[in-house]
Amino acid sequence: MWKMMLVTFACLLVNGWLEARDPVKVACVGNSVTFGYLLENREVNSYPAQLQRLLGEAYEVQNFGRSGATLLRRGHRPYHQMEECQKALQFAADKVIIHLGLNDTDPRDWPDYRDDFVNDYLSLIAAFREANPKCEVWICRMTPIFHWHSRFKSGTRDWFWQIQQKIEEVAALAQTGLIDFHPQLYRRPDLMPDALHPTAEGAGFLAQAVYGHLTGDFGGLQLPATYSDNMVLQREKPLRIAGQANAGETVTVAVAGKKAKTVAAADGRWTVTLPSLQAGGPYTLEVKAASGKITCRNVLVGEVWLCSGQSNMAFRVDQSVKEEVEAALQSATASSRIRLFNMQPRWYTNNVEWEASVLDSLNRLQYYAETQWTECSAQTVKEFSAVAYAFGKMLADSLGVPVGLILNAVGGAPTEAWIDRKTLEWEFPDILYDWKKNDFVQNWVRSRGAKNIARSANKEQRHPYQPCYLYEAGIAPLGQFPLRGCIWYQGESNAHNLEAHERLFRLLADSWRKNWQEELPFYYVQLSSLNRPSWPWFRDSQRRLMATVPNTGMAVCTDRGDSLDVHPRRKQEVGERLARWALNRTYGRACVPSGPLFKSLQTEGAAAYVSFDFAEGLRSADGGALQTFEVAEVEDRYVPAHAEVFGNRVKVWSEQVQHPRYVRYGWQPFTRANLVNGAGLPASTFRSGEGCLNCH
Repeated sequence: MWKMMLVTFACLLVNGWLEARDPVKVACVGNSVTFGYLLENREVNSYPAQLQRLLGEAYEVQNFGRSGATLLRRGHRPYHQMEECQKALQFAADKVIIHLGLNDTDPRDWPDYRDDFVNDYLSLIAAFREANPKCEVWICRMTPIFHWHSRFKSGTRDWFWQIQQKIEEVAALAQTGLIDFHPQLYRRPDLMPDALHPTAEGAGFLAQAVYGHLTGDFGGLQLPATYSDNMVLQREKPLRIAGQANAGETVTVAVAGKKAKTVAAADGRWTVTLPSLQAGGPYTLEVKAASGKITCRNVLVGEVWLCSGQSNMAFRVDQSVKEEVEAALQSATASSRIRLFNMQPRWYTNNVEWEASVLDSLNRLQYYAETQWTECSAQTVKEFSAVAYAFGKMLADSLGVPVGLILNAVGGAPTEAWIDRKTLEWEFPDILYDWKKNDFVQNWVRSRGAKNIARSANKEQRHPYQPCYLYEAGIAPLGQFPLRGCIWYQGESNAHNLEAHERLFRLLADSWRKNWQEELPFYYVQLSSLNRPSWPWFRDSQRRLMATVPNTGMAVCTDRGDSLDVHPRRKQEVGERLARWALNRTYGRACVPSGPLFKSLQTEGAAAYVSFDFAEGLRSADGGALQTFEVAEVEDRYVPAHAEVFGNRVKVWSEQVQHPRYVRYGWQPFTRANLVNGAGLPASTFRSGEGCLNCH
């Protein structure tokens, strides 16, 4: 009995000690973002205040932020001289979170004192460790500074990223934790009204990030939405699978007899790379951790392609001409090797004003409806892209392997909407400014976007057509889901300015390849025929881009245009022409990838001879005379010309031009051009440009 009494007494003592134990002290050190500048009721809404509520009574969180403070000791407002710094050191925290560097982008600071940054940061960290030798320290990558900041292009942009790099160096040297304050807010400019300071909702993201690092709780095991039942995994490449878990958890991934294990990092992220798989299945993918288990069933291994662009890629199978619809639905019933990941917009960009609930969802990047992989059937394929399905079916039939198609096309979307923010900030920043009044953005795009969001009072209201938006809502969520390549049908919303598009198209390919960390094949569709005056120039620009953007190919579809409709209804051949590029260039199959593409021009007397790539079997599509060739001696003074096949070249001449130097073809918005090769594939619109090879 005495033993029981002693045990009970001991338990009471322990419980009393636990109840009386001092809370863990957390010091939030920083500048105006930590302080909560511009926040209404900052004592409640600053990130340290929100962190306190997340952590609960076991923690005591104090805000030691000071507006305008610099990390640099020789900066214009050095934090180490501030009263807040002295109070933070006296607090002797158990956990110290430091977010400094934003104000060091000032021209009074970084240009003169950048060499001090690392040592000054190390000194600050050392001071907190001296105040409490047992303290843990985390330093933070800076929150974003957006392009409408007054000094963005004059230096802040450049210095900001230099400082981010230095912060990472400091974390490694001082062996601190590193919290990334950047990504969440970088995708939410609507939460940064002055380009620098987050709203209360934005501060909540910071609080959540710190909470995760302090507790290790990142919401348990998670995978991107692209991992689901019926999915297709890319064959014959090391298979990278990435997700989220609680910090320090062991994560095990197994599929098709392959298995890998890793430990979730301090930020909860984990990545495994499995050996490459051969085509086959079905398999089961299992991902396990202490916090949960995710199982994806009926998984195939084959070829995965991303299918993107605007309305002609989004154009559904059931909108095609009747015979193509019937053929697709009939083949889909037996196409179990094709799987579809159909990302459909929640709201279409019709000529309407959207409700407030839509506008809020847009700002939260919730533009696409939730989806998952589905098997190909008559029901699922009729709502899928006609071009993408024809592409995938030709690949599946030709290669004899499963094919997975990810579709995220959006009607009317301009190229700039699909490019990541950092790329545009560095390579084309002018297109970011006031996009609804920006001449780099097509007038129709601007006006339709303005119409859709007319009811918003938010100056930074988002829209799918806004530069960067569709990358942030439709590409970033894919993570780096393993792909073989991309197909693209877009340009109608950029045809007003081919010079800008030439820059944007290169940036688009670079942006996506940077995300997937490889030079993915990028096959695209040239604009068709339509009565819009700029289109011949734009089509020729698209042709020329093949020579400047590596690992690309262009499918010609001028013969399938409609003079009055931007959405021609014959799509099957367009998808198959894209597939030809993939079969030839990506898979090494012996098929002709393209119709005739202009190569060179030579003259002999009064005739010009045009040479082409893919010129075997040149002929007219209809058996008649070749149409729409024009010739000129002086640029821009073209006259209609006679043309006939001459071996693997085309002879072009006119009685009105005795010394031809230039030839163009298909140079009408809606063209009756009819040159094809032996595979029946149409020649591209072209303009010979600088003239012929042997003209004098």
